[in-house]
Amino acid sequence: MEVIVALFSLVAAHTWLDLETVAELSNGVPGVASTVENSPHLQGAVSLSTCNRVEVYAEIATGADAAQAQVDILQSIADQTGLRLDQVRDAFHILPHDETVRHLFEVGAGLKSAVVGEREIAGQVRRALTEAKQANTTTGNLTKLFETASRTAKQVGTETALGSTGRSVVSVALELATQIRAGSTVVATKRFWEDANVLLVGTGAYAGTTIAQLEQLGARNVAVYSSSGRAEQFVADRGDWAMAVDSDMVHEAFAEADVVIGVSGQERTISKPELQRLRSGLPHRLTIIDLALSHDFDPDIADLDGVDVVTLESVKMAAPDEQQESITRAKGLVDQAVEDFLSESKQRSASDAIVTLREHTQSVLEDEIARVRQRHGCTAAAEEVEFAMRRMVRQLLHEPTVRARHLAEEGRLADYELALETIFGLDVAAETAERQRKKAERQAARKRAQTPEQTPVADPTCPHSDHRAESA
Repeated sequence: MEVIVALFSLVAAHTWLDLETVAELSNGVPGVASTVENSPHLQGAVSLSTCNRVEVYAEIATGADAAQAQVDILQSIADQTGLRLDQVRDAFHILPHDETVRHLFEVGAGLKSAVVGEREIAGQVRRALTEAKQANTTTGNLTKLFETASRTAKQVGTETALGSTGRSVVSVALELATQIRAGSTVVATKRFWEDANVLLVGTGAYAGTTIAQLEQLGARNVAVYSSSGRAEQFVADRGDWAMAVDSDMVHEAFAEADVVIGVSGQERTISKPELQRLRSGLPHRLTIIDLALSHDFDPDIADLDGVDVVTLESVKMAAPDEQQESITRAKGLVDQAVEDFLSESKQRSASDAIVTLREHTQSVLEDEIARVRQRHGCTAAAEEVEFAMRRMVRQLLHEPTVRARHLAEEGRLADYELALETIFGLDVAAETAERQRKKAERQAARKRAQTPEQTPVADPTCPHSDHRAESA
């Protein structure tokens, strides 16, 4: 079936890559914005980077080469990460338009998460679009794609039991830590978290989820540290329930901690020798939960006596199975949403052909009306002729407009465009590109002048006409 809107996605995920590779690839995401700006092959892009996936959703520029657009993004990621282009290409799966739509909808609904049904991913999808808007790299088609994916995720959360237990990467990690330290009884769990000294390293999105989970578990002694200095504001935003610590206090907080949770993803990791020095002479047991994609702690710390480590890999292995009934229902909702989105996008794709045909007929019509005015002046008869001509053109365009939308939905828009070129000599792609160029020039001119575009006024030569402004 013909692809109408030129969207594609590059996907690297935990299902076929180890998390170390995913973390390495995520370092290339910041360069995507400049790639969009500098590449003639890209119209826009939105990047989605989470603890277990790196994805780039892109729209190809009008008339551009899709393969080159993909290479531009892959090369940018290679340049940012220091990896070879072939390594990056092998890590990413490239999905065409229809598969891109389905994939994002399934990701947003939590169907592709390590913890199936987890709700955090829906927020990450929303934030990805927000960040793309702020970087001015999104497009109308990409915005609609992400907004529809978010609505679908909300529908899945409302109409199914998927994720109703509130399971997430964070909650599963905390459950694993609880089992290691206190077993599985409710009383032991409550007592452990009430008495435990907890140090949370990081203040990002995962940190917010983590501290909310800790509060639900009954934790009372939680310290928060951020190398960026945001810990104090982070704690204040949550009612000063926890305590912020700065760089002068963090070593003491670390030494006193029973549980340290890393969610910062900083380039610097705490090494095994460094942890040994921090723990020197301390008899109590330490549980480290490392949820940062790029690791806040050297994996070798798991070899230290008295230190237990929970990682994203641990979470992936321990993630609970969702009820099949909920998954089936969620997939059904996603299937319907994908079908509706693709149908609507195919109908919208006919707009370029419809506008091209209408502009052509409008141009011919205006030339004929000008000749009528020149010959007969602004008489009542001339006005009636103009009105009749406009009405006739509207009627003539009705059936071709309906057919364009039907053919687009059937994947046969190319047949329609070929007919326009054969009969009228109209190149839809070229005409569309020219309209976009003129629109961009008008927007740039308005921005420079900082004044709104003036509304065209009626032709003063026929002030009594009621039909001139009526669209054909």
